[in-house]
Amino acid sequence: MRRKLNKGMMKLEKSKVLRNSLWPFTTKRVAPLHLTEGRESGSAARLSLRKKSFFTLSGDKTMLHRSLGQIIGVGLLAIIACQATGKPEAAPMNILFIAVDDLKPVLGCYGDTLIKTPNIDRLAESGTVFLNNHCQQAVCGPSRASLMTGLRPDHTRVWDLKTRMRDMNPDVLSLPQYLRSQGFETAGTGKIYDPRCVDKQLDKPSWSIPFSKPDRLPNDPEFGKAVLGAYHGKEVRELFGQATEQGLTKYADIKKFLLEHDAWPVVESADVPDGAYTDGAIATEGIRLMGELKEKGSPFFLAVGFKKPHLPFVAPSKYWNLYNREGFNVAPFQQKSKKGVDLAYHTSGELRTYGGVPDFESYSTDAKKHMAEEKQKELMHGYYACVSYIDAQVGRLLDELKGQGLDKNTVVVLWGDHGWHLGDHGLWCKHTNFEQATRSPLIFSSPDVLTTGKTQSPTEFVDLFPTLCELAHVPVPKNLDGVSLVPLLKNTKASVKEYAVSQWPRGKTMGYAIRDSRYRYVVWLNGKSTQAYDPEKVVGRELYDYQKDPLETINRADAPGYAPVVRKMNRQLREFFKAQP
Repeated sequence: MRRKLNKGMMKLEKSKVLRNSLWPFTTKRVAPLHLTEGRESGSAARLSLRKKSFFTLSGDKTMLHRSLGQIIGVGLLAIIACQATGKPEAAPMNILFIAVDDLKPVLGCYGDTLIKTPNIDRLAESGTVFLNNHCQQAVCGPSRASLMTGLRPDHTRVWDLKTRMRDMNPDVLSLPQYLRSQGFETAGTGKIYDPRCVDKQLDKPSWSIPFSKPDRLPNDPEFGKAVLGAYHGKEVRELFGQATEQGLTKYADIKKFLLEHDAWPVVESADVPDGAYTDGAIATEGIRLMGELKEKGSPFFLAVGFKKPHLPFVAPSKYWNLYNREGFNVAPFQQKSKKGVDLAYHTSGELRTYGGVPDFESYSTDAKKHMAEEKQKELMHGYYACVSYIDAQVGRLLDELKGQGLDKNTVVVLWGDHGWHLGDHGLWCKHTNFEQATRSPLIFSSPDVLTTGKTQSPTEFVDLFPTLCELAHVPVPKNLDGVSLVPLLKNTKASVKEYAVSQWPRGKTMGYAIRDSRYRYVVWLNGKSTQAYDPEKVVGRELYDYQKDPLETINRADAPGYAPVVRKMNRQLREFFKAQP
């Protein structure tokens, strides 16, 4: 009987099992699939996709519950995986996926002694903190498209805030979309993808439950919605009323009206409850979705994306009151690095779109032309207040997870989509290849992994997709650009890669940054990593030594004493280019 069953399974593996495991989804250009043993992982098996191929899934929106056929398909897939290794397949784990917009590693668990983030620090104590983690491109649209697909920006071909990732790659596979095919319910609220880089349903193929858009969430009933999702100040609300009385209805037109009346402030501290601002409403919706997903009984992927500390820096006054503004120290180095590359810098244009920002010269050699220290401290105060506000919302999610008894079978990951300049090099916002823009927080906590601590190993956001698959006990697609970080969760002294890669475009020029455990090597060239590396197209190089120069004050790319480092990292960059399909 067992021999007959084995023969039957082999036939099913070659024919109907994988289609059944995806049903009732329709498939477009389905890639050939086969099962192999996990390479980096402790998973029973991996689902491998041939190089350069994707598959896309579109769900029947009338079917919100898993069908019997789909459950049978997933079950048969698990049986085959078990036979491939001789080990029982572990039950799938839920995933709570927490994104924070513009969050740099100013967290207690990252060593910041001024910030107040008890809830995120609590999460860190139960898991692993990645101290040398980097985004693929330091702006939200490309960074999130890359993270959610496990593919680098040169593969998603999303390098800006106007390109839709599925326009460029109709068959691209997102993380939640793949988990749907594995029997997961997927839901989300807040900001997960940048809305400008996906469809109006915030990437419809990703969600088995329609995504809860933040602008449609109910706010505190006493205070109502914030003006354009941002403000509760009296003057702003009055002017907003005047704008609507004049018949202005579009966001852009109202914003222009407020700017003309100097009512689009860069900071706001209002005496309102958490739910009066959008992020409080997002946390409340995340809690509601958590209960709904628990009732369904299937494994789930719940994505909750918070909008702060993105500009403007607005948060309830109680979070501003956590800090004494005089306790902030402005960035000690606010100039260009010596022998720096001009392409590496910008003029902080995003910050200048808000009211209350005085004229200043970024990275001027004349300190008198820098932003006044008082305004710098106000902005830092606002950023920290927003981080503490988000920390409180994260705490609500973690408390609810435990209160519903889901903490024992749910993987939690928290990430910020990129870093943020707070005056270093005279820069504000992101949009560079410097450390403060690419270095991003990443924390994993899994009930399966009892080891806790911090790792200095270089990691990057393309690694999230394979890591979450392994932690959730589902096969890992083979066509991803990242690797599983589970070995680091089990041993923080281990290493899974030599360096992380970030990139930033300046017109037709692209800068590629390699960050290892000590150095950052940046090459600016007129080309892409998907093309052959041509040294004739290189227009600038940078090398920073974070052991001797953590503030990036000197570009050492041409320093004689660093020639061996440059040769090594240039070789690594060439190998990276060669490895890109």
